[in-house]
Amino acid sequence: MEAAHAGSRKKGSFLKARYHRLAGRRGAKRAKVAVGRSILKAVYHLLAEGTSYQDLGENYYERRNPEELARKLAHRIEKLGFAVKLEQLSKAA
Repeated sequence: MEAAHAGSRKKGSFLKARYHRLAGRRGAKRAKVAVGRSILKAVYHLLAEGTSYQDLGENYYERRNPEELARKLAHRIEKLGFAVKLEQLSKAA
């Protein structure tokens, strides 16, 4: 439990992002238990595969699905009374 608490407070870490993502839906205590479980799963795989830990970063969930993030942010802006039009920017080569 102490490791989950420390992991949820580390700046720029995946565990902090996971904690905040879960705490809003489940509450602080259940989110810490889930973070502790994530730590245990990571340690198991590190020991089983003999690799080193690579943190995914605090923005892992944003990088995983940017379209969903844009949709959610647009919805929040619309709730404030503004009109939003989303367009995909084309990447210049």
